[in-house]
Amino acid sequence: MYCPKCGTENSDGVQLCRSCSWVLGSASTVGIAPDAKTSKLAVTALVLAILSPFTFCITVIPAVIFGIVGLLKIEKSAGRLKGKGLAIAGIAASGAIIPFALMMGILMPALAKVRASARQVTCAINLKQIGVMVQLYAADNDKRYPAADKWCDALKPYCGSGRRMFCCPSTQKKLCYYAVNPNAEPNSPPDMVLLFETNKNVENQYGGPEILSTDNHRGKGCNILFNDLHAEFVKTEDLKKLKWAAEQKN
Repeated sequence: MYCPKCGTENSDGVQLCRSCSWVLGSASTVGIAPDAKTSKLAVTALVLAILSPFTFCITVIPAVIFGIVGLLKIEKSAGRLKGKGLAIAGIAASGAIIPFALMMGILMPALAKVRASARQVTCAINLKQIGVMVQLYAADNDKRYPAADKWCDALKPYCGSGRRMFCCPSTQKKLCYYAVNPNAEPNSPPDMVLLFETNKNVENQYGGPEILSTDNHRGKGCNILFNDLHAEFVKTEDLKKLKWAAEQKN
């Protein structure tokens, strides 16, 4: 053991320091060796605790484990290891972060659900805006909808400076993730599909259920704009009920 007064190494079990005659007591009075090394486990515990806010608290549990193991090894090293304060700081910091980690673990799924719902609503609003532009085009062109293979191009004069409404906010690319039903006309049934979602980033898309996609909303369904200009999120299991042609019967 090392003398806490002069730092001289003494044999285990002796009562007096061989250099300064200091009374050597219990292990708690053991000094730190002059050449003692800082425990790597203690340093690791503190670093992991500091990093935990940036790693979504993944490093909290490892920080506690490294800190406890580091403390045990420091206590058993008879003064050859130091860094007890670092280990304690790592454990304490992790302990303060654990409640935050638990709270985030509870809130993250709820936040993800809210974000998905917001994107779903914004997508429906986009379709309504496009539907208004289709109606404006029809009012200016003898009550005819734009040609199916050029509908995006035909609506550009009605877009103003923005084109964001042509893409579902769940997508990343910025051309168009919507398609038009070529069978729809101003006098078509109000419950006929007019515009719907696809998973291709292409302008002037048109067609029917063969290109409809639920990918933008994790397979749960997609937004549909009907001919009466109301938008609705239709669940995947109900998509087969959609009306694509005037003579179609549900």
